[in-house]
Amino acid sequence: MSDTTTDNTTTTGDDQDLGAAGSQLSTAPVEDSPSPNLPSLGVIGWARWFWRQLTSMRVALLLLLLLSLAAIPGSLIPQTGINEAQVADFRERHDVLAPVYDKLGLFNVYSSVWFSAIYILLFVSLIGCIVPRTWQFVGQLRGRPPGAPRRLTRLPAHTAWRTSAAPEEVRETALALLKKRRFRAHVVGDAVAAEKGYLREFGNLAFHLALIVMLIAFAWGQLFKSEGNKIVVEGDGFSNTLTQYDDFKSGNLFTNDDLEPFSFDVKEFTGTYERTGPNKGTPRTYETEVTYTEGADGGEKSAVIKVNKPLEIGDAKVYLVSHGYAPVVTVRDGKGEIVYQDAVPLLPLDNNVTSNGVVKVLDGYRNPQGKKEQLGFQAFFVPTFGGSASGTMLSQFPALDYPVLALNAYHGDLKADSGIPQSVYQMDKTKMKEFKDADGELLKKLLTPGETMELPGGAGSITFEKDIKEWAGFQVVQEPGGGWALGGALTAIGGLAASLFVQRRRVWVRAVRGDDGVTVVEMAGLGRSESAKVPEELGDLAGTLYERAPGVPDPEPEPDGTPPEDPGTPAASPTSTSTDPDSQAVPAEGAEQQ
Repeated sequence: MSDTTTDNTTTTGDDQDLGAAGSQLSTAPVEDSPSPNLPSLGVIGWARWFWRQLTSMRVALLLLLLLSLAAIPGSLIPQTGINEAQVADFRERHDVLAPVYDKLGLFNVYSSVWFSAIYILLFVSLIGCIVPRTWQFVGQLRGRPPGAPRRLTRLPAHTAWRTSAAPEEVRETALALLKKRRFRAHVVGDAVAAEKGYLREFGNLAFHLALIVMLIAFAWGQLFKSEGNKIVVEGDGFSNTLTQYDDFKSGNLFTNDDLEPFSFDVKEFTGTYERTGPNKGTPRTYETEVTYTEGADGGEKSAVIKVNKPLEIGDAKVYLVSHGYAPVVTVRDGKGEIVYQDAVPLLPLDNNVTSNGVVKVLDGYRNPQGKKEQLGFQAFFVPTFGGSASGTMLSQFPALDYPVLALNAYHGDLKADSGIPQSVYQMDKTKMKEFKDADGELLKKLLTPGETMELPGGAGSITFEKDIKEWAGFQVVQEPGGGWALGGALTAIGGLAASLFVQRRRVWVRAVRGDDGVTVVEMAGLGRSESAKVPEELGDLAGTLYERAPGVPDPEPEPDGTPPEDPGTPAASPTSTSTDPDSQAVPAEGAEQQ
């Protein structure tokens, strides 16, 4: 009984020693074993339990999934911060659904309480997860690999052989070999302890840190971002001030002082198109030549803005997003005096740049009776007219092959002085009267470049000039957190790859002199999880070390047939394993938990 007890005690001590050697291969927090009789937690206990759950990896992943799902309504439902017109249209078409969306905050998802709660909880979870693990990882980096277990043959991957080399020589050779293979190694007693694969935990920490950076960058970008659109005709310019934009939206903390100071002039727009084949009319070239200045005293520079190749000025990016035509028209009164002459940008309706818009003459015009009036012309433009035989006023090609301008004429009050903002592309005709032709119908006419439409009763005329300009639509975007978000995304991908494909493992080499004076070499490896990489790597190391400390034949058996006693494992090759029932290999995960 005493012998059995002693053996069991010894085995237990070996298991504990093996567990210490296999521990701390990860910085994941160790959970205590549950006790059968748990006392009540209390307020502090429940708070600790909640904090541990919140800062666990599974909860962080769950919150990340919830955040992804919560962002889906922001992509499917119109948002007030992006397009208020679409939100208003949605409210008109859905009388029952719109109030529900209002209560749930679905028209402003990214500023809603529930989205912010998920966002903040994820942020706290990641910080609470990464800070203690970082300190623990730093402590492991500052420490040294633990010494070898008492019985290396209990590890899942092990080998042994006998050599004539001295133990000190074997240990020195093993130390040099392991350091050459980029192991952190040192001699502990009669063995060399080495460890490798710290990049796994570093990648894990980098992944979590990158997620935090991405969350901060996303929040920063949403709070301080700005986005505006502007149509600029060839020969005109733009200055980056709020009043210059056609439409503008920004984050909650954005101020006018955050606008990047710059200006630019549009010199020429160039567009070429496919002339034949199935892709006829498809743009081949879309680019705008501009000259720009940075700041108030900056020098003038030249640049070409192309699709997906924006002009970058400081934190601002100027994108080329649209294109159209701006026919030049001249309006004269009954005395032949010019009251209006300018290029009128028209909005395209299809891929062949069929366009419409209005011409508004607000000041300077008097009717034949000498009374001040305002003129309005509805304009419809096609760059390539199909001819009257086509029966339609639709463009046949986006280039200026056969430009035609159709005009309808009105006079009266455009209500431009009412104080209500008006679109430059629409006309309020509630107080306007039609000019009539000889048949009493609305005055309208198709004009080619150089032609003029006379207004009845000596009211004047409008001329479609031969000079047809083009306009370019620009989007000016400032996203201060874009670079940080991109860097965080790339770091997260790299860290995730390292945590998935790099394995943390330890190797021990013990060299002791046996009773017969021959050195016994034992090698063993242990990884964080079961993997074929650890045995393969151990075999490669053992093969290299075996070449430098070759084995010797096993001793001859005694005359009675019993082999001589040997404290080491009697292996003649570096790939043999022990058959001792007490030295049965323990899985890596089990070794770490013992």
